[in-house]
Amino acid sequence: MMPPVLRTLWLPKKGSTAPRLGFASVTAIAAALVLGACGTESIEVADDDPNYDGAVLFSERCSGCHTMDVVDAQGSANRTLRNQGPNLDERTESVEDVLYAIRNGGFSGAIMPQNILVGDEAQAVAEFVAEYAGSEVDRPASP
Repeated sequence: MMPPVLRTLWLPKKGSTAPRLGFASVTAIAAALVLGACGTESIEVADDDPNYDGAVLFSERCSGCHTMDVVDAQGSANRTLRNQGPNLDERTESVEDVLYAIRNGGFSGAIMPQNILVGDEAQAVAEFVAEYAGSEVDRPASP
């Protein structure tokens, strides 16, 4: 039996001339709802990690230009483009430096949009990047 919501959207009312969405539209809506829940399954930060929200925001807003394996972000995968952001697996960052880059559009001549995140969202991304950036950097052992 068809759920009432789908029946209302799909089947025309008796005597009504109003168009209904039809099968293709209902399928598209269902796909959008299912796919809307996707996008965080490749984030390797635990849900209960204090940096999880920053990881999700980074994945949503920064992964188009920056590479960072922990969120499966590959940037645009073309390191020769001027607008390609730094590979954050290859460098360490401080919270202050990330906040500076977010507020000012990167560093010296970069093309990052200014204030792509603000307030608590900017702080969450800065803390996430400071914690997880530099996974490919060789760090000397602590004494």
